[in-house]
Amino acid sequence: MQQHATGEEKLDSGNTPEAAILVSIDFGESDHSESLEELRLLAESAGVRTVAVIEAKRHRPDAALFAGSGKVLEIAGLVERMQVPLVIFNHDLSPAQMRNLTTKLNSRVIDRTMLILDIFAQRAQSHEGKVQVEIAQLKYLATRLVGMNQDMGQQKHAVGARGPGETKLELDRRKLDKRVHLLKGRLEQLKRQREVRRSARDRHDVLSVSIVGYTNAGKSTLFNKLTRANVYVANQLFATLDTTSRRIYAEGKGEIVVSDTVGFIRHLPHSLVAAFRSTLEETIQADLLLHVVDANNANRDDQITEVNKVLSEIGAADIPQMLVFNKIDLQDMAPGVQRDEYGRITRIFLSAKSGAGLDELRTALLETRAARQSAEVTQNLTKQARESWD
Repeated sequence: MQQHATGEEKLDSGNTPEAAILVSIDFGESDHSESLEELRLLAESAGVRTVAVIEAKRHRPDAALFAGSGKVLEIAGLVERMQVPLVIFNHDLSPAQMRNLTTKLNSRVIDRTMLILDIFAQRAQSHEGKVQVEIAQLKYLATRLVGMNQDMGQQKHAVGARGPGETKLELDRRKLDKRVHLLKGRLEQLKRQREVRRSARDRHDVLSVSIVGYTNAGKSTLFNKLTRANVYVANQLFATLDTTSRRIYAEGKGEIVVSDTVGFIRHLPHSLVAAFRSTLEETIQADLLLHVVDANNANRDDQITEVNKVLSEIGAADIPQMLVFNKIDLQDMAPGVQRDEYGRITRIFLSAKSGAGLDELRTALLETRAARQSAEVTQNLTKQARESWD
């Protein structure tokens, strides 16, 4: 087992942010180191101070303790020496594993999904976003109520116990199901309202563009530059949760609606994808996806693959994409575009921070809008010809 600690001294319980030990087991995955680095960033985004990182290798998870009895004893020793109140596993734990680990480690234990849910609970601002987070929390926590109520109820503001679902932990499953049903009803109402707005856009021949990409790729910075908006931007994972849309007016060219969406990440919990499906419908219904990529990230190809996996899962795989390579200023790359054999722009290189390459992006959007209008004219003429022939 590899162990990296910032110190062996006992931690001051009055310190904030909350201290935690991160645990990551390598089962031979090719992306283990990247996943662990993301766990560090997730913990930081949740307001956690990482005091030690423990790594181990196994062929398969232990059925009872996930990490195995020997490794858990070593972790327990570190928890006792440093008096750490929280242990975060870089994996999804079963309810039984979580209860067993909590007992063995004498510390609160949360998994990767609970950590992401906690971040979402902190960041959701809109009514719809909060409803979606609560649905995801309640569904996830419903399977983990036994053995968690007392501990979580005493630490309502602790990492992994925050958000809209925190006061629901004492409810039985019947009441949880009733609450989820009620929230889904609210979500359906909000969905219908959004569909009305979308229909109005379609009637006015508005090009719909969604900005997608890996979390922290610079989507919100690009959105702000394009639309002169003031969406929250931070160098942290999941800084944006709520979909925000703004109109761009191009003189003589019509309107373009641009939407900023939640970022994706590897191993994004399916419960969150399902809960945020209604928000992501802006992506599903878009005419064009601007897939923002961090050009400065060594794992950008893997991140592109992960984003495309989620897009496929929500039914957006067939929507036309433009790859937008952002942060070129960190790579000393020149702004510009790449076109395919038909002359269509497929890749754009820019810096949302400095503004270099934004003119090329605006040109690409206008070209897309013009091509869409031309296709619609052709379709209408073809339809009229068929009707007159009949």
